[in-house]
Amino acid sequence: MGEDKYFLGVDVGSVSTNIVLLRPNNTLKEALYLRTQGRPMQTVQEGIKLLRSKIGNSAEIIGVGATGSARQLAATLLGADVVKNEITAHAVAASRVNPEVQTILEIGGQDSKIIILRDGVVSDFAMNTVCAAGTGSFLDQQAARLGIPIEEFGPLALQAKHPVQIAGRCSVFAESDMIHKQQLGHSLPDILAGLCQAMVRNYLNNVGKNKDIRGPIFFQGGVAANPGIRKAFEVELGQPVIVPEHYGVMGALGAAYLAQERVGTQGETGTKFRGLHLGETQFQAKSFECSGCANHCEVVEIQQEGISLARWGDRCGKWSNATTVVTGISSRESERQGA
Repeated sequence: MGEDKYFLGVDVGSVSTNIVLLRPNNTLKEALYLRTQGRPMQTVQEGIKLLRSKIGNSAEIIGVGATGSARQLAATLLGADVVKNEITAHAVAASRVNPEVQTILEIGGQDSKIIILRDGVVSDFAMNTVCAAGTGSFLDQQAARLGIPIEEFGPLALQAKHPVQIAGRCSVFAESDMIHKQQLGHSLPDILAGLCQAMVRNYLNNVGKNKDIRGPIFFQGGVAANPGIRKAFEVELGQPVIVPEHYGVMGALGAAYLAQERVGTQGETGTKFRGLHLGETQFQAKSFECSGCANHCEVVEIQQEGISLARWGDRCGKWSNATTVVTGISSRESERQGA
């Protein structure tokens, strides 16, 4: 029966939603990559439906972990046992793969981060701020503009003989520079390699600024699939950069490991998971502005078939701490509705 037990890890980001099933023996059963497309709630449900079609109704989820920018939403829908930020999730996954890892370079669809570990503990980290230059979505845009599949971007960059200089500090300037280099007659591989180098310089000068980057170095996130970026990192850093086997779902994998730590290797303490049927459950999301004080907080509420599951967004806890009752209307909500 142990083969039918799994830990579920979910990483919901702005571009992608990654879902993994981890066996108690730490081998991966399933790994799903779904486009979030601005619909995190529906995407999580679609992912659970897909998982159920793969593993059947007899499978047992014995622990659930959630991470990512929409982790609070995902945790509410799933009934997660543990909710952690992406920094922790990525660090846990990398440390499980290689306990000696000291630096994690992570680049996703719209964000990037660096995590510094010492003796298996996060000692420092940084994330990109307002600009998405150097992230996966920017690479997708440039590949589409150049008329090449994103899968060919990296291999083409590796064919470069003389990579061109491209301004990488801003996505607008980088695109203008690329167009100018094309008009001058530079080859496509040289332009792509130049863009990879510019992206890496931008990352190291911003996200990695003043960081003590030591090996072993892991490269994680969807952009790690691009061998051109990996090579550019190795050239700039002067040391090997390792792309782990499950580089694209390391956040979700870390969430599954954290769930395992919370409930036990065989789910001894029990799980709050709502069940594989939640793909067919009706969830509703709504929001309102609280007029209780000058903050005017925007409060988000998640309901399941009319029953309030969770609220967040308030600074004082007036709504998020309210007690949900069977009817789905708490004393706080009754107060808001003027009951």
